[in-house]
Amino acid sequence: CDVAREKGIDKIIFTSSVAVYGFAPLGTDETGTITPFNEYGRTKYEAEEVFRAWQQEDAHSRTLVIIRPTVVFGENNRGNVYNLIKQVINKKFLMFGDGTNRKSMAYVENVAAFIEHALGFDAGVHTYNYVDKPDFSMNDLIQEIKKSIGRPAKASIRLPYPLGLAIGHLLDGVAGITGTKLPVSAIRVKKFCADTSFNTSVANTGFTPPVSLKSGLMATVTHEFKASETLTKNSHDM
Repeated sequence: CDVAREKGIDKIIFTSSVAVYGFAPLGTDETGTITPFNEYGRTKYEAEEVFRAWQQEDAHSRTLVIIRPTVVFGENNRGNVYNLIKQVINKKFLMFGDGTNRKSMAYVENVAAFIEHALGFDAGVHTYNYVDKPDFSMNDLIQEIKKSIGRPAKASIRLPYPLGLAIGHLLDGVAGITGTKLPVSAIRVKKFCADTSFNTSVANTGFTPPVSLKSGLMATVTHEFKASETLTKNSHDM
C-alpha cells in the first residue's frame, strides 16, 4: 500500500482465502461471517482490512479487488490436492468418513483468468469467493483421479469418522511428546470430513472459467504423474 501511494497506483488485487470464514456453513457466499479457526485465515482477513483502509483514502478513484479462492490446485502446485492425488496413485490413500462431503475447489488457470478479468473493474471494493463449480464430493474426487490414470474406480479403504478422529487425537499426543509433525492429526481429519462448499457471485461479473473442473484435474494428474516412474510401476499392479 505504501508503494501504491508513492507511485500513484490506484488498483490493487489481493488474493485472500475462504479460510477467513473458518468452518463455514454450506453455501457460504461473500456475505458470510468472518470466523477463522487458524492464524492463516485470521491474518488473511487482517490483510484485507489493510487494503480496505488504503482504498477508503480515495474511495472514488481507487479499486480494490479481494479474491477469496477455495483450495487451489494445478500443475506445479505441491499443496493439499497434489498430496491427495499422490496418495491415491501410490495406493496409500485412506478414506475417513463416508466420502459424501463436498469440497469446493479452484483450478489455478481459472483463478489466474479471473484475476486478469478483474483488472477491468471500476473504482470501489469488489469481494469475490472463487470456486469452480460444480463441487466434487470426496467420493467423486477420488473416482475422477483414478479414472484419469486408467485405474478402476473401486472403493477405497474407509475408516468411520469417530475412529479417524480418535486416531488423530492420539497422534496429536504423540506429536506433542516427540516434537514430530505427523501427516494425520485431529484437525486434518476434521477438515477432510467437513463439507467445505462455498457459493460465489463471480458469474455476475460476466466471467466464464476457461477450463472445467474435471479437465483441470485431468491436466494436473497428467502433468504431475502420468509419465512418472511411480505411476508406471503402479499401473502394472492394476
